Amino acid sequence: PLFSFQPNGWGSEIANQLARKCDVVNRGLSGYNSRWAKIVLPRLISKDSASSNHIAAVTVFFGANDCALEDKNPQQHIPLQEYSENLKDIVKHLGSVGVSADKVIFITPPPLNEPAWEKECVLKGSALNRLNSVAGQYAQACVQAAGQCGADVLDLWTLMQKDGQDFTGYLSDGLHLSEKGNQFVSQHLWTLLKSRVEELPFILPYWGDVDPKQPESGLLCD
Repeated sequence: PLFSFQPNGWGSEIANQLARKCDVVNRGLSGYNSRWAKIVLPRLISKDSASSNHIAAVTVFFGANDCALEDKNPQQHIPLQEYSENLKDIVKHLGSVGVSADKVIFITPPPLNEPAWEKECVLKGSALNRLNSVAGQYAQACVQAAGQCGADVLDLWTLMQKDGQDFTGYLSDGLHLSEKGNQFVSQHLWTLLKSRVEELPFILPYWGDVDPKQPESGLLCD
């Protein structure tokens, strides 16, 4: 998502973990749903870009906008079944450009703090336009879609509410992730990413390994 690369955002944290190993590319689009994402995806990841960039992993994080209530927010709402199909179509496109399903990690929508989000909605002149129970239906569909197409999944909706814990601190306004929520995502996502990236070599040698008399010998090798 758009805010993942803000200071202390989960994207920034993952990029920091992967410094000198991978470039972490943010293509989060604020307010978008899975239908719109499916349309623009070929512009974001094409055969040429995928083959030249040696993609280690792709995260797909949709559902918080798709699950908006149709009668309150028809612009962003996507029916549950279509949401599931869109996720699978995204994996199909990635496969068609050489990114296999085992490199894909779905992230479910997080839970919704309805009282806090309702305040935000009222400030914008609308009624509460999302429900936590509905977000849970979309999270479940995301988990099922991952299983059906061989992708991995980080089920935020379930994990953030595990054992009846208070999840409200993970959200800044009831919907979007707070700093604590970003930390939660980066920690749990790193667990899934680790096996995909830990064997990757450092890009360029450690400075102490460079021969000061003949730096080219170490710096110009593959």
